[in-house]
Amino acid sequence: MNRADTLIELDGVTKSFGSFQVLKGISLSVKDGEAVCIIGPSGSGKSTILRCINGLIPIDGGSIRVGQHEVHKLKTEKEMRPLRHQVSMVFQQYNLFPHRTVLQNIMMAPVQVLGHDAREVEARAHRLLAKVRLSNKADAYPGQLSGGQQQRVAIARALAMEPQVILFDEVTAALDPETVKEVLTAIRELVDDRLTCILVTHEMKFAREVADRVCFTDHGRIVESGPPAQIFDAPQDARTREFLGQVL
Repeated sequence: MNRADTLIELDGVTKSFGSFQVLKGISLSVKDGEAVCIIGPSGSGKSTILRCINGLIPIDGGSIRVGQHEVHKLKTEKEMRPLRHQVSMVFQQYNLFPHRTVLQNIMMAPVQVLGHDAREVEARAHRLLAKVRLSNKADAYPGQLSGGQQQRVAIARALAMEPQVILFDEVTAALDPETVKEVLTAIRELVDDRLTCILVTHEMKFAREVADRVCFTDHGRIVESGPPAQIFDAPQDARTREFLGQVL
């Protein structure tokens, strides 16, 4: 892969929590506009990879680059701020402020963290609510929304930072089946818009449909990586075949 068009680069990343090594030398390159799905069993390090990319967790070894940011060298929240602008993350738990309206939740970070003009951000927030099909919920509070609606607000909030990259950490895992589809539809449209996306997901059918590339992780390593058709239809590694045999 040509380094010039590589937006995200992990090289030999290691991370331990106490004596437990979660990441054992993760190397991964993601191009601008690419959608990469990370699949694998629970505890294989998938979510930790995302948290290291956006600097939520410091790494022990190796290096991480996002655009011009050498993430492993950023120490303070002030140093992290330009990275937070470029990389947004949507979590399994929606983490919305319950005492603030949907509109206020979406506007907070661009106004308070990035210092953007409130009127401009409000207009942006309304556009994003339309994008995730929640235009009529601007004045609602999170407690008045379904789980799927709250997760779509969380996606709109992440987009309000105008990121170049968005990370999705098992965003449908806590939802009931009926609301999973509406969240996946919102994500699919971002992929179609060629926003760079890295998705940790258990939704194998979705991964097959939207990903440019699928990475299978196990025991802190990327065991196999390739186009969806190769990973799902003709996996090369016995461990990948075993895992897919259990979940497909």
